Amino acid sequence: MASCLFVVIVVLLISSAHAQPTCATQKFTNKEQYDRCVDLPQLGCYLHWSLDTARNTVAIVFIAPPATPDGWVSWAINPTGEGMVGSQSLIAYTAANGSMVVNTYNVSSYGGVVKGKLDFDVMDMKAEHSDGVMRIFATVELPENGRTKVNQVWQVGGAVTEEGVPVRHAFGQGNLGSKGILDLLSGEISGGGSGNSKTKKRNVSICLYGRCINELEPRGGFRPLLWVLGNLFGLEKMGKISENLIHGILNAMSWGVLFPVGIMIARYLRTFPAADPAWFYLHGSLQVSAYGIGVAGWVTGLKLGSESKGVEYTAHRNIGITLFCLATLQVLALFLRPKKGHKIRFYWNIYHHGTGFAVAILGILNVFKGLEILSPSSKWRLSYIIIISSLGIIAIILEAFTWIVVLKRKSNKATKPNGNGDTRRQSSAP
Repeated sequence: MASCLFVVIVVLLISSAHAQPTCATQKFTNKEQYDRCVDLPQLGCYLHWSLDTARNTVAIVFIAPPATPDGWVSWAINPTGEGMVGSQSLIAYTAANGSMVVNTYNVSSYGGVVKGKLDFDVMDMKAEHSDGVMRIFATVELPENGRTKVNQVWQVGGAVTEEGVPVRHAFGQGNLGSKGILDLLSGEISGGGSGNSKTKKRNVSICLYGRCINELEPRGGFRPLLWVLGNLFGLEKMGKISENLIHGILNAMSWGVLFPVGIMIARYLRTFPAADPAWFYLHGSLQVSAYGIGVAGWVTGLKLGSESKGVEYTAHRNIGITLFCLATLQVLALFLRPKKGHKIRFYWNIYHHGTGFAVAILGILNVFKGLEILSPSSKWRLSYIIIISSLGIIAIILEAFTWIVVLKRKSNKATKPNGNGDTRRQSSAP
């Protein structure tokens, strides 16, 4: 009987340990004990707090992994709504000298944050960074006396400017869902990304090179592909895998690399008679492939826009729509191409070449605008700059070589003997 009782006790202890939230196991350097804690449902964050109803304050510890080691974390109360706009934020990051900094910011719009005093008092602020997470400690005066439910918003970002301004965070599902109503008395979270939705999510496990990811949502089949691409391209440090990642990869590959390479092949390989007609098929294959990949990236952009109400990147969106229209005209040009010698072939060449160069220029420009929005670590921007600069240098070298070949051919034709054996010189202008 005693042995059975022992087994029951052990089983109950193990069960309670497994049911225990992760936040319950966390310790702090200040040795403080907090009354409640919760594992926040998005971005791998945690919140600990102790409510003082007599003083109308709450002492909090917010714990979050920044999107990159040089990133920032934020916890906020929004006195006027449930979203980011209007929130009163505590934002922590690592300063240039290596020390941790925490400041208060007003988020008045999606365009940026303003450092300054909040609508309520904040005391005893400090921040720590260790074991891959940042911690914000503070005592916050509640916006309304006697009200114990607050609209909370939390967030993580990947970079901070030299002036100490947080760079815009990503707009993945986790980032957009990191909000909700927190009941400080019961500890319940509702609304936003609380996970209280009646829709059940299917857990999926995918492993690549010994690394696995769980709890993927089969949103149109995107997320497993996103994770695989993220690991193959080494982009896992950009934070939570999201549609932003696949959108950026697809568009950078299509508009930013493949289209310019396809143009270079058409311009420089056809100079050599031995490359005809191989250059044409290679050029066409690259452009059609780039168009297909670009359309996929464009569709993910439309999907992101529809899911990010109130978040607009007008220039990036308009350039993307223009690219899609121009690239569609380029693909149609394959089917509308008149034969050599036709009277409209001259005008078709102007249309085809002009549209192609416009796609290349706008594509490269929009890749940089996308990098500015996504705000990855600087090495990714540098990598693309190196790639596109290398293509530019190769193009300059090939352009010079092509002109030398063309001018030499014209010179040979101009000095070629006529039927009487005389040498007749003609203009060598290209």
